Amino acid sequence: MTHPTSPSQSLLHGRLLAFAAILLAALNLRTAVTSLTPLLDVLGQTFGFGTTMTGVLGMLPTAAFALFGVTTPAVARRLGLERTALLAMSLATVGLLLRSMAGGVGSLLFGSVVALAGMGIGNVVVPPLVKRYFANRVGTMSTLYITVLQIGTMMPALLAVPVAQQAGWRVSLGIWALMSLAAALPWLMLSRARPHPDTISAANDPASAPHGKVWKTPLAWGMTLMFGMTSLMTYSMFTWLPRIVVEAGATPAFGGIMVAIFAACGLLPSLTMPALAVRLRNPFPLVLIGFSAFLIAFAGLLYAPMKAPWLWAVLLGIGPSTFPLALTLINLRTRTPAGSAALSGFMQGVGYAFSCLGPFLFGWLHAVSGGWHLPFGFLVLCAVVLLSASWVACKPQKLEDQW
Repeated sequence: MTHPTSPSQSLLHGRLLAFAAILLAALNLRTAVTSLTPLLDVLGQTFGFGTTMTGVLGMLPTAAFALFGVTTPAVARRLGLERTALLAMSLATVGLLLRSMAGGVGSLLFGSVVALAGMGIGNVVVPPLVKRYFANRVGTMSTLYITVLQIGTMMPALLAVPVAQQAGWRVSLGIWALMSLAAALPWLMLSRARPHPDTISAANDPASAPHGKVWKTPLAWGMTLMFGMTSLMTYSMFTWLPRIVVEAGATPAFGGIMVAIFAACGLLPSLTMPALAVRLRNPFPLVLIGFSAFLIAFAGLLYAPMKAPWLWAVLLGIGPSTFPLALTLINLRTRTPAGSAALSGFMQGVGYAFSCLGPFLFGWLHAVSGGWHLPFGFLVLCAVVLLSASWVACKPQKLEDQW
């Protein structure tokens, strides 16, 4: 004789499944980015492309994150959050497989776009799922989510070149599809348990809709430029750091290790910045830490890349500390869920649109000048914009007051 499952047991099972689903999704949100960059030299030789196409491939992640950051809320309203997460992991799986089977630059680009579309959707849909299933544990789940995201950023960079040397670049690019396929399975189970589409947040309720235009506020532009310049510099380095150290005399495998250290050191700011920001009325001093780290790392990579490469990679990891700070400020600078959703959508959509130009312009300036002085000069200018924008974003204020 079978006993019916009690509501409490069903809820516990749903939360455990959601816990696994969220962390597996987080593990897959950057694999398409850092599994590719250490292999760009190999792929360039295989398919016959140079620095311009390398810049385009480096630009794709932020372009996809910008586009799908804007469109995902509408998809989630139609499909429901769980089904949208399932769509994200399915697209990631298909795109990663297509990319590993590429026969030319066109199919390599197409596979990358499909995979990054899935990861761009995942960026947007996972945070509200954390709030749905773990509303009373948002802080703990956010810490776990960021930690796993960083691990998923670091692993492909470390393994890309060694796996390619042992089994070929196709295997090196394709193995990550197994991980995204594994992440799709719990979302399939959760989407079947929740058959009815629902809203992404209270911001979709007309009664709680924003009462002003976000883009008309200095706060929104300050946070958007803060977020955008951080992402621009970060993705420029993800794309070009291997090439910089290889030209300085390092091996491609060492270039992959540098990207992995860069990604791993970003874990510390991600875990500490939110807690520090909450305690400070004006967290601008925290911005100075990231700004200084970026400048020292840029100078080191330009003038003495192989004198202390580990130090430059560590400082590059500390530089994007303004990324978790910007995400934390979304809630610190708003009073309502509607305001928070509006500010988050504008900041991430427009910010990623700005940042997608970074890897392309960095590579173009290198191709034009034949050296690294112009590209790094461009990044220093972006760091100054970041500092100025952060001054506005960090001031004690609320978005709703500017409406």
